[in-house]
Amino acid sequence: MSIATIDDNRKVTTHRLIEMKQRGEKISMLTAYEYSMAKIIDRAGMDVILVGDSASNVIAGNVTTLPITLDQMIYHGKSVVKAVKRALVVVDLPFGTYQGNSKEALSSAIRVMKETHADCIKMEGGAEIKESIQRVLCAGIPIMGHLGLTPQSINKFGTYAVRAREETEAQKLIDDAHLLEELGCSGIVIEKIPAQLTKRISEELAIPTISIGAGQYADGQVLVMHDMLGINQEFSPRFLRRYANLDEVITTAVQSYIKDVKNGEFPNEKEQY
Repeated sequence: MSIATIDDNRKVTTHRLIEMKQRGEKISMLTAYEYSMAKIIDRAGMDVILVGDSASNVIAGNVTTLPITLDQMIYHGKSVVKAVKRALVVVDLPFGTYQGNSKEALSSAIRVMKETHADCIKMEGGAEIKESIQRVLCAGIPIMGHLGLTPQSINKFGTYAVRAREETEAQKLIDDAHLLEELGCSGIVIEKIPAQLTKRISEELAIPTISIGAGQYADGQVLVMHDMLGINQEFSPRFLRRYANLDEVITTAVQSYIKDVKNGEFPNEKEQY
């Protein structure tokens, strides 16, 4: 029996995430990009499924998240939503579809919501994208923010090192977190910042915080599915815990299949008509 069946089969909403924070229940979040894996993850009891622009890396093989397009994100979003019954589905707005142009941000967000039937979108940034956030929220579209290490800005940072170690950047992150809450965001993903800074932000905000490499004090945790399941072996940051080694499992299975085909052992008498 799945955790979702044991606990609560009701659809997870942005309001329910706030209720979970209020009662001290940690929020589980994982990425997914297609129907079959999303169905398994949802059935297992995941609270939130993120259709991340990390698809650019783990699905398309790009070095950064920047190349993925809005059409591609909508394709992945539609595939995931079809599989999900319980989890809140969040879709990333990709790079170039909302920064600096609030009208384009609204158009992008509306396309995602209408074409994927997702529950929420995610946008990276704070005060710099204030107008875009306001315009999208005014249309009734829920937003999950994203602060700290924001991969869509990797060319500006020039490194994937921990962010907000210095007082000035830490204070800006705190200010941005409060701004996102005041504007009406439903939650904030916080990536790769010191754990004590995450603790302060999580305690000061009423909306939930979701950590990726930002420590244990957030209201929830998120990982990229391919990293967590050990499909991707090239990425090994300190914050990543692998719960399986599917690279080895799949490689062994494929090699066994090749061997059986080569030896004429597949199919056998029982496996044909």
